[in-house]
Amino acid sequence: MGLTLTAKILQQHCLKGNLVAGEEIAVRVHQTLTQDSTGTMVYLQLLALDPQKVQTEVSVAYIDHNMLQTGFENADDHVFIQSVAQHYGIITSKAGGGICHQVHLERFAKPNTVLIGSDSHTPTCGGLGALAIGTGGLDVAVGMAKGLYFLKVPKVYQIVLTGKPSTTINGKDIILSVLRHISVTGGLGHVLEYSGDGIHYLSVTDRATICNMGAEAGATTSIFPSDQQTLTYLTQQGRPQDYVPLEADKNAVYDQTLTLDLSTIVPMAAKPHSPDNVVPVSDVAGIKIDQVSIGSCTNSSYADMMKVAKILKGRQVHPDVSLVITPGSANILRLMAENGALADMVTAGARILESACGPCIGMGQAPRSGGVSLRTFNRNFKGRSGTADAQVYIVSPETAAYSAITGTLSDPRELNQDLRVIQPASYGKVDRFFVYPGQPKVTPVIMGPNIKPFPLAKPLPDTLRYPVLLSVGDNITTDDIVPSHAKLLPFRSNIPHLATFCFTAINSTFAQRAADAQGGFIIAKSNYGQGSSREHAALIPLYLGIKAVIAISFARIHRSNLINAGILPLVVDDPSLIDTIKPGDVLALDSLQSTVDHNGHVTVLNETQGTSLTCSMSLSPREAQVLRHGGYLNTIKSVDLQEIA
Repeated sequence: MGLTLTAKILQQHCLKGNLVAGEEIAVRVHQTLTQDSTGTMVYLQLLALDPQKVQTEVSVAYIDHNMLQTGFENADDHVFIQSVAQHYGIITSKAGGGICHQVHLERFAKPNTVLIGSDSHTPTCGGLGALAIGTGGLDVAVGMAKGLYFLKVPKVYQIVLTGKPSTTINGKDIILSVLRHISVTGGLGHVLEYSGDGIHYLSVTDRATICNMGAEAGATTSIFPSDQQTLTYLTQQGRPQDYVPLEADKNAVYDQTLTLDLSTIVPMAAKPHSPDNVVPVSDVAGIKIDQVSIGSCTNSSYADMMKVAKILKGRQVHPDVSLVITPGSANILRLMAENGALADMVTAGARILESACGPCIGMGQAPRSGGVSLRTFNRNFKGRSGTADAQVYIVSPETAAYSAITGTLSDPRELNQDLRVIQPASYGKVDRFFVYPGQPKVTPVIMGPNIKPFPLAKPLPDTLRYPVLLSVGDNITTDDIVPSHAKLLPFRSNIPHLATFCFTAINSTFAQRAADAQGGFIIAKSNYGQGSSREHAALIPLYLGIKAVIAISFARIHRSNLINAGILPLVVDDPSLIDTIKPGDVLALDSLQSTVDHNGHVTVLNETQGTSLTCSMSLSPREAQVLRHGGYLNTIKSVDLQEIA
């Protein structure tokens, strides 16, 4: 039986454990990335671990999220991150250098390596044949300090792409088609591995777009083979020496398979408010729009920008539409300035934003009240744009640019325009946004007054008895748990302040009730914690005294973050009983130590109703150790990682 591409990489870089689906292994970490929204927590945790220097081949700290410096907070965080980076031997990419995933794809990602990042869209670099996994911040800190990462061996979901796509089809239309088939939970526990004759028509940046949004299916990561397209891209980026050919064996066996004919794919749109609420653009054409935003880590490549420039050249943005465009990196922005594309965009009436995440994370460009916004981003969760009642559609850059001209949601096939882009033989590079480290442990760490200590859990008691503080439904996102917008992003390093906003989008009294109760439980349905990798969604509930979350199922990264924080992630054995637990019910959990030790079932006694139900955790031995010690950081201080792998 042959090996999948995923299995080949895991096998080559496995440090401990067996490649059996569902079992936990330790893998060698070659590269890490952080961004400034999650990075301050990562570097506070790295300081607590205090290695002599990082143990990776390359680690990069990107400044690309919290770019609005309306007060001292963001600027202080940036100085702190850069000082820690210098202290431990980490490269810093300064504000303006570009969006972490696009820049990492251009400058650092390599085939057949393991990359982990404190951002859920780290899988972008799977477009280059890297096993790139989004994780919680503490996992990245451990990856830098110890050079390893623990994960449960995923199943592999084969996506076979056949046929040749039309010139109006973008990688965005392809991944939206995948999401239409498998939904936001279809990738849970899997790597999405792409193959088939159709992949040879897809550039590395189209592949990167597809891998980026595999995160919206809940996948561990997504990956393409490393082939001639990979070599071409690396050569254009000036690093052909990083090329390694890599593909799955012809007789590889997969856990699931989906086949898509690229020749049949048409421009697609994800309707509000979920990335899998997908229909052909033609089904929703004619809707009047107010705003168009093009860019983000999903669709800000050189090819995407040039296609947009071609559509806009000689045309005018509709008077009722605000069009903003974000190039993915300083280097792409330079190329656009040199070849005239930037002038074409501005002449058409587009606004050009600096190379940063910007509107994708609610950092500016919020739509008007009730407005319709077309975005080439990866998420359209309700309120994420900064406007609670906005109607956000996810579309390709081609659809977005054409719609900006017409003033309505429009199918780019109507253009009848050749949108093929001639790629430069060399992209060149802009290096002056990078700060390369000097001698480790020499540069002092600079910490501003907004940076507060992160909370630590206490060792697991044998009994927990607390009230239910909140009951929520399916697909609760990390944005629902901890709102992420321009007003709150400057406080990502200030857990006590952010805690006052916990769950405010769902229940404005949650934080105060948690403080009054001095602890409690959360009840949820399926896919709890989907979306961003931000560990704030675990650290803030920990700060507020949350001891356990009882749910039907958890998103992968958030489940890991809960365990790392020392919060029990309990999966109810009978999902039909989840609705029997009501807010205010007092629950008692007994014999937790022995249950965790033997990975058994937890009996949850509802003292208020006089009923009970059982839950399970499916812990690896290491995860059991982490929960017993009250979190990952406490565990590392007490136990050698190799002993618990």
